[in-house]
This record gives sequence, C-alpha cells and structure tokens, in this order.
Amino acid sequence: MKTARTSPKGKGDPAELRRRGILALMRTHGEPIRGGELAKRFRVSRQCLVQDGAILRAGGEQIEATPRGYHLPAVARLKHRAILACRHAPERTEEELNILVDHGVKILDVIVEHPVYGELRGSLMLESRADVQDFLAQVSSSRASLLSSLTGGVHLHTVEASRTELILRAKAQLKARGFLLK
Repeated sequence: MKTARTSPKGKGDPAELRRRGILALMRTHGEPIRGGELAKRFRVSRQCLVQDGAILRAGGEQIEATPRGYHLPAVARLKHRAILACRHAPERTEEELNILVDHGVKILDVIVEHPVYGELRGSLMLESRADVQDFLAQVSSSRASLLSSLTGGVHLHTVEASRTELILRAKAQLKARGFLLK
C-alpha cells in the first residue's frame, strides 16, 4: 500500500524550493522580470506565481510588482525621495510623467486616497520616456482607468533621484505647468 509522502514546509517542499528559486533569480537578474516569464521558467500557472509572490511578501520579502514585472528593490542606494501632490486631467498624464523623467527623476508609484478603501497605491517604476510610453500603452490596451480618475485627478507620486536638485527642478516645472497642488 502506497502512502503519501509529506514533507515539512522548507527543505523538501517543492513550492518552497520554487519560491527560493524565484528569489534567487530576482536577486541575480537586476531588471524586473515579467510574471509570464517567471511562470514559464518555473513551469507553474500565472495564478500560482501570484500566490507565491503573496506568500513571499507575507514572509517579509520586499518583492515589488510593477508594470515592467517583478523585482526586488536595490539595496544600499543613496537616493533622495519626495512625495509630490498633483492634480490634472487624464489627457495630461503623459506630460506630467515626462516632466519628471526628463529631469532624471524616477517615479516610484502613484497614490490616491479613496473614501472607502483608504490609501490605494500603484507601483510605476518609471525612469525614462520609453517607460512612460510602455505604461501608457498598457493603460490603453487594457482599457484600465488611472487611479487618479477615482479622485478627480488628485494624486501623489513618490519620486526618487540621485540628487535633490533634480527633484526641485522637476517640481518647479510641474508647478509652472499647473500640476502641483501646492
């Protein structure tokens, strides 16, 4: 009579081994890896990969899901960050994002304050005009609404740059073009 083999979570557990493999790949890859590519490489469904990511995050891993794929944030970077409060119509999104990336500012996320759900945050990780174009193409092809459409165009961006003056210059141009709330 056959008995089912069970192994404690950890060393022999295939799911745990796969999750460790996913982390190892992300640590060595450097760039974001699309979910479809990870699923294919580890021979699991996309839904299984999403679940693995949730389990890894619950275990304390800092996995970020971005429009360009999954990645681990770089450590030991000396960057300057700011949070910018903005408001604009959807048709001005490209202009706003390009102002930031043209000044050497990386747009980490977009945040809105929803009356029911509280803070809603979407990871962006945009650092070039090509990234902005890819993001806008994804929004268009998926027919998704921008998070700012939930709040009449009001939203926040967490931004990062190698020098504070890059953020200050971008803020000045955003203000001059009527994007900043204050």
